[in-house]
Amino acid sequence: MRIEALQQFLMDSFMTLKGTVSLFANPTNTLSVYDIEDGLRNDKSTVLSIEYIKSQPGVMDMVRDRYLAPLPDIDTLLQSPPDSLGYAYATYIRDNGFDPAFYRNLSVEDDTSYLFQRRRQTHDIWHLVTGFGIDEESELGLKAFELAQTRSTMSAILLAGGLVRTLFKTPERLDYLLDRIAVGYRMGMQAKPFLAQRWEEDWEKSLAQWREELNVQVPSTYVP
Repeated sequence: MRIEALQQFLMDSFMTLKGTVSLFANPTNTLSVYDIEDGLRNDKSTVLSIEYIKSQPGVMDMVRDRYLAPLPDIDTLLQSPPDSLGYAYATYIRDNGFDPAFYRNLSVEDDTSYLFQRRRQTHDIWHLVTGFGIDEESELGLKAFELAQTRSTMSAILLAGGLVRTLFKTPERLDYLLDRIAVGYRMGMQAKPFLAQRWEEDWEKSLAQWREELNVQVPSTYVP
């Protein structure tokens, strides 16, 4: 192994280990998720995931263009039609006290870093279009959707961790979690590729129209 490759391997391993330890210590720490994902960027599973994503219709156009939208202006989006994606996004960010720039930025140097960055940039849009909430089980439902669409190693790790954590800490919520995971995976398999969408160029399109065009069936409320 050449010295450069060895250095990269050691750095990736350190990032993965650091993120894993941090995630187990504090499952709500988003930065630990990024540490793990960044540490796995050269792993075989990630390479295969990126190949799978790029094989989907419309994604290669995004990859070639390195399409990344500027940070949205929430006040401007609040002037959008009430049924639009832009208005839904702005109210979602405002009402939950979120920061639209919460995600860790990556220097886009290759297809992998581009797709990582684009997925991070549009995470909250995925929430809105799929209809998944922000409770832990719904977050994992979205991860199941993401796994179906991207074969992401990080999604699989978070799903596995969520199942284990629920079994030991909140076993009474296991049925709800399994329902959200099953629903999310089916939705992801049926929907058109989200990473092929230039959401920010069509903020005024209605949320209902986006869902219809992408074949998204919003999950019904869970009933035990």
